[in-house]
Amino acid sequence: MHHTPTLLARYKLRLRRKRLLWRAFRKRLEIKAVSRKTHNIHAQDILVFATVRNEAQRLPYFLDHYRRLGAGHFLIVDNQSEDGTEALLRAAPDVSLWRGTGSYKASRFGMDWLTCLQWRYGHGHWTVTVDADELLIYPDWEKRDLRALTTWLDMRGLPQFGALMLDMYPKGPVAAHAYTPGQTPTDVLQWFDAFGYWAQMQPKMGNLWLQGGARARMFFGDKPQLAPTLNKIPLVRWHRSYVFVNSTHNALPPALNRSYDTDGFEKPSGVLLHTKLLPDAPERARIEKLRAEHFARPDTYNDYYDDLAASPDFWCESSVRYEGWQQLMRLGLMFGGDWHPFDRH
Repeated sequence: MHHTPTLLARYKLRLRRKRLLWRAFRKRLEIKAVSRKTHNIHAQDILVFATVRNEAQRLPYFLDHYRRLGAGHFLIVDNQSEDGTEALLRAAPDVSLWRGTGSYKASRFGMDWLTCLQWRYGHGHWTVTVDADELLIYPDWEKRDLRALTTWLDMRGLPQFGALMLDMYPKGPVAAHAYTPGQTPTDVLQWFDAFGYWAQMQPKMGNLWLQGGARARMFFGDKPQLAPTLNKIPLVRWHRSYVFVNSTHNALPPALNRSYDTDGFEKPSGVLLHTKLLPDAPERARIEKLRAEHFARPDTYNDYYDDLAASPDFWCESSVRYEGWQQLMRLGLMFGGDWHPFDRH
């Protein structure tokens, strides 16, 4: 059963939510409009929110993927890119762009900036909040777009849709492959770990904390508690009183974290195909180690950055070649529920 917080606990969470909203309001001065096209947003549009930095390689496919899913408008904060990302996004007719002028780390890793935009533009809309290396898929996604999915969620009174972030990787050293902007990332990142995941309940926020997968296997075998968090809530019918707490891993009010039923992940859920391990990943790791902007305690992750910078081979004998959403359902990595009943056997 879901944990029921005490009256005091609920009060503390409500206070925390208000503090985070106030913090985001103060951070609004750190984002400067570069190309604001929000007048094109329609009442029923599904909106995509993201903070990006030097993502000119991933963005062409990222934008196309979410357009195919039915996204109506993108609201993006560019964190001082140097690779042509800003020009690429300025040229897109369905992208409103802001430049983040402050510290990514000090803005709660971009979440304060996005909260400003969600408060102003997201209220009442179904919103997708993702990174540029996260591609949301779900049961039957190639035939039924996000408008169909969100209509189904609305009919059942579900304000959110959860997803597992699934690390995709190539066979062989990461940097030894080639990728062309606009190419389907899974042409290069053809493999994933089907097993080796674990979860624990976090009563305070009411969410399952999910870890494991390829990066945990490769880099955190002796310290699994530091392995990346894989549970996310990318799709939410936004209300201006909502706020993400730790990236999109959890949110307030805590009801948003219940993207599972009492017996586990039984509600419909998706997968975020994580394209971090494209060929540029080693060089990005070297840069991000020096910037120290991605973790609250960056020194704790120096070995992680060094190992990734060495262009490792993630492939092993138990690696599974990616075949599509039906395969992920059979493996229990995403669920259909009433949205897409599916017999694993």
